[in-house]
Amino acid sequence: MYTKACIFDLDGVIVDTAKYHYLAWKRLADQLNIHFTEKDNEQLKGVSRMASLEIILEIGNVTADSKTREQYAALKNQWYVDYICRMTPGEILPGSVDFIREIKKAGILVAIGSASRNTPMILDRVGIRDLFDAVADGNIVKKAKPDPEVFLKAAEMLKTEPKYCVVFEDAAAGVKAALNAGMLCVGIGSPEVLKEATSVVSGLDKMDIEELERVEKLSEYERKL
Repeated sequence: MYTKACIFDLDGVIVDTAKYHYLAWKRLADQLNIHFTEKDNEQLKGVSRMASLEIILEIGNVTADSKTREQYAALKNQWYVDYICRMTPGEILPGSVDFIREIKKAGILVAIGSASRNTPMILDRVGIRDLFDAVADGNIVKKAKPDPEVFLKAAEMLKTEPKYCVVFEDAAAGVKAALNAGMLCVGIGSPEVLKEATSVVSGLDKMDIEELERVEKLSEYERKL
């Protein structure tokens, strides 16, 4: 295997926090009289907080100055934090920990690459912070996906070249960020949504060392086309 490091998005890949983001954004949208649906929420996956707010304001054709936008974002985050403070290890998605432990035994480094500033809190709440060799998140990076900054930072923290990294992502913007970083990407979710990914599986419970090797071989084949 040439994979030396695996970098995981957090929300929707390792833990199920997407529902809490939706509830908090929906609450804000309702307060602003904006009709915001779960379908609309798909546009926010892998996107930073401020960029997500801009999308919602655009949906509702609502304008706000920079100070007001900051207040809206802070309010949404306050509600979101209230939700995630009650998270338990039971909200870790199936197969996540098993797969990470398997690849670690094989000598592969693991990191988190998430736009969320709440990443440390979530990892602590579900009890898996010590599972990772590095955590790159919204507290240390500035640019939102599809910019590759968060994944490149994770690779730097792991002292691993991007070409030896595989990213696991559930959002189209995250897949683009991984590819922009020069990394392979396994999409977690729908092949229709994540069509640019190197490979797509429904969840980390479908991943093991053999599947990771298959992704490598698939990438090698595509490069020869």
